[in-house]
Amino acid sequence: MTTQDMALTLQERTVIGKGVRALRREGTVPAVIHDHGKQSQHVMGSFIEMTKLFQAAGKHHPVNITVGSKKYMALIKDVDFEPRKHMIRHIVFNAIAADEKQQTEVPVHLSGEIPAEKAGLMVIRQLDVVEIEALPKDLIDELTVDASGLTEIGDKITVADIIVPKGIVIITEPDHPIAVIEETKAQMSEESEEAETAAADVPADNGSDTAPVEDSKE
Repeated sequence: MTTQDMALTLQERTVIGKGVRALRREGTVPAVIHDHGKQSQHVMGSFIEMTKLFQAAGKHHPVNITVGSKKYMALIKDVDFEPRKHMIRHIVFNAIAADEKQQTEVPVHLSGEIPAEKAGLMVIRQLDVVEIEALPKDLIDELTVDASGLTEIGDKITVADIIVPKGIVIITEPDHPIAVIEETKAQMSEESEEAETAAADVPADNGSDTAPVEDSKE
């Protein structure tokens, strides 16, 4: 499935509640389509096809859904996974209009070599996705931010450092950190040991710095 042709045919679903367990055992994933305040439509589809669709579209690419004679453009709003095997067991679709801006999340990728990593420092990721707003045609797979300026302890990049493509508006706060540079635990431990050693080498002040005064002879 290509990003240019994300289409899926689903079937209407009458089974709800505890009955969906039988559907899952048969390799079918239950789903629901929410459509602009209209009555939600319960649907279902092949586990294999649903999984491929989610892997390709994520939550940020429009998909074309056909249910009988009805057609929808939709975004995947939520996916419920079986906790142990991490297999999809339910999907929520939101129907969208081509001329209406949508809000969704896209991943943020660090680009370029990071000098701090080569220096043995630690890159702490504090944000993996940002929320954006755009027309369906302008939605993208990911955003990138240049990380080559991360060189020393305390350096950081924020949402404001992302170069935003035309048609995209980032909703996440501009000052939210994406990545910061910190010392590794080994480096912090080493510095702590050096500080303790230096403290131990300082001679104790026992009040004997002044020379003794000799008794005067009359």
